[in-house]
Amino acid sequence: MLDKINIIETRLHEIDEELASVGGDYERIAQLGKERAEIEPLVTKGREYRQALENLAQARDLINGNDAEMAELAALEIEDLEPTIATLEKEIRSMLLPKDPRDERNVIVEIRAGAGGDEAGIFAADLFRMYTRYAERLRWKIELLDENETGVGGYKEVIFMIKGNGAFSRLKYESGVHRVQRVPVTESQGRIHTSTATVAVLAEVDEVEVDIPANDIRIDVFKSAGAGGQNVQKNATAIRITHLPTGMVVTCQDERSQTQNRLRAMGILRARLFEMEDEKRRLEIESERRSQVGSGDRSEKIRTYNYPQSRVTDHRINVSSYNLPVVMDGDLDTFIDELATRNEAERLAAAGLDN
Repeated sequence: MLDKINIIETRLHEIDEELASVGGDYERIAQLGKERAEIEPLVTKGREYRQALENLAQARDLINGNDAEMAELAALEIEDLEPTIATLEKEIRSMLLPKDPRDERNVIVEIRAGAGGDEAGIFAADLFRMYTRYAERLRWKIELLDENETGVGGYKEVIFMIKGNGAFSRLKYESGVHRVQRVPVTESQGRIHTSTATVAVLAEVDEVEVDIPANDIRIDVFKSAGAGGQNVQKNATAIRITHLPTGMVVTCQDERSQTQNRLRAMGILRARLFEMEDEKRRLEIESERRSQVGSGDRSEKIRTYNYPQSRVTDHRINVSSYNLPVVMDGDLDTFIDELATRNEAERLAAAGLDN
């Protein structure tokens, strides 16, 4: 690990030398400044770690000397230094891992009802509320992009954006099939039903990152679905964009402006296409299987919400909470924290930094 720290420290010296001689090239100055800001904390932590190792070596020399009093003091210092060094090693390993450039981005969340009929749609609405409450806890902003409601208070599909620092870093673990077990309101016999909904979490993508040629898309304009009567919009403001090479379709009708709906729909399309290409690249260079949003079949699941037992279980990490109402009210950190910890441990092992 010291070898890696030394390499990065050398790079910091190179950056400082170039900054001193770069002159008026402000674009290059900005690039170097950004790189320096990224590696300086690691160099600082590395110097602290190197000094702690030196202090430990000196203390061990003293403990083997002839001075009993100094040996006693050295033993106390060793007692303090060893856990400090262990903590520093853990922190440095984490800092050495490549950062996901998407982690700080806003996210587009897509929830779709899966198996289970009307109950699946109601569950999709419950998940929408859960993520809304989680975002509110963190003071993130929620913007509804598109919705396709059922007639019983549920959603066939709901798409929304969450804007907040680090939104993707926290919510990226939510992609997958969520399963609910409970007695539906419409069930007269009191039998427990199993239903599913799929969740996809996509990082917001800038226009320059994904170029979509105009001839690759077809745009249809239509009237937004309304509640009837005076609420029905007379103008065609809803947008449906079809990406011809992939057949991907994006609809956006929540905004009153056709222009706004078009911008939002293009944003969703870019995020989906970016995720598709990024997944291809990851599959080529990683052996680790990324959790996927499946078809919504009952056999596929990342998490189960069992209402009769008030239990929520995440099957990827085998962690359960027995306070389902609190989880459904947006308290997801028990799962997200553990998923992030496990993910980091796997990445450390893959990078050979786990020992």
